[in-house]
Amino acid sequence: MTLGAVTQHLMSGLGICLKIFFSTAICASILGMIIAFGSMSKIRPLRAVVRIFVWIIRGTPLMLQLIIIFYGPGLIGAQYALGRMSAVYIAFAINYACYFSEIFRGGIEAIPKGQYEAGQVLGMTRSTIFFRVVLLQVVKRILPPMGNELITLVKDTSLARIIAVKELTFLAQEYIASNAIIWPLFYSAVFYLAMCGILTLLLGAAERKLSYFRV
Repeated sequence: MTLGAVTQHLMSGLGICLKIFFSTAICASILGMIIAFGSMSKIRPLRAVVRIFVWIIRGTPLMLQLIIIFYGPGLIGAQYALGRMSAVYIAFAINYACYFSEIFRGGIEAIPKGQYEAGQVLGMTRSTIFFRVVLLQVVKRILPPMGNELITLVKDTSLARIIAVKELTFLAQEYIASNAIIWPLFYSAVFYLAMCGILTLLLGAAERKLSYFRV
């Protein structure tokens, strides 16, 4: 079993990992912002429901959520079934959206109220104040914790194997079963290290780009 053959085989698993990563990062960011606004809502029942939901999702393992979303409909007698990748996309998006929402909420609430008041004095609407005054400062504050979550997401893509999605780790383990060799499993770590390394460099560049915000 040559290195080139193993690399070519694992590249298909890398493609699955990248699909999970980018779909989760995009969908969870959008959904996380919506959840963050819900958790800060002045409507007490809505705020309570959102925060309980976030507590449940953050308090249970992603692996368990994957199993429930994929196998759950069939176990309760539903007439439909989710595809494996669809279940992965949904579970990852919901899970990471709840983590992102807390980061967003912390970043928004950390902005001094005086900035909102100053914007109102200048005749700006609340939406204008948020998007033109507050948002970039929030991005600066949340970038380090968001970076940590994104790096964790890279590694969590391996959890998709629990429902037999042929991602990187799944394919590496196939070599153990079919060829009685273990080194491809360790070799798969190189792919994860490369992804995390590239992501770290990009996040560092983004932090330097926003360094003019001294917050």
